[in-house]
Amino acid sequence: MPRVRVRKSALRPPPSAISRAAWARVRLFAMDVDGVLTDGTVSISSDGAESKAFSILDGMGLKRLQHAGILTAWISGRLSGATTVRAKELTIPHLVQNRVDKISALQEIAAELGFTAAECAYMGDDEIDAPAIAWAGIGIAPHEAMPAAIAAADYITERPAGRGAVREVCELLLAARVSPPR
Repeated sequence: MPRVRVRKSALRPPPSAISRAAWARVRLFAMDVDGVLTDGTVSISSDGAESKAFSILDGMGLKRLQHAGILTAWISGRLSGATTVRAKELTIPHLVQNRVDKISALQEIAAELGFTAAECAYMGDDEIDAPAIAWAGIGIAPHEAMPAAIAAADYITERPAGRGAVREVCELLLAARVSPPR
């Protein structure tokens, strides 16, 4: 009899099954940069200058999280001046670059802040993000992410990376903090 392979995500509850309490418990929203905050494209000119396109929608969502008291972190496998500039513009308090061991970076930030895995959400799009996605209380991947990231995720965004996927998650986090009507 042939073996049937089941993706890990097929064993997880659908996104709607993530409770409001789980979203409300998140105190740190950490994410990869390329392929999450951007569409994964890096433009490099002949003189070596690099540019990336970041979504204003995502930036506004991250600022709204800050105002609500939710901390943010960017953990990137690449060192990038464009990432540094955008993180400064948005006053992202935790920026880790040139680090491919994303789970260790996330766990270090969480420990420094005194947060448990359940108090962290992590969003990534590739194989090196999968362990951090799986560790976080809520693991998230953009819908066009690589299979390992999708398999590890609890939630898959409807919006694409670099075009509102991060904002979609920000809105879920913020909505969980609003008192339900009586």
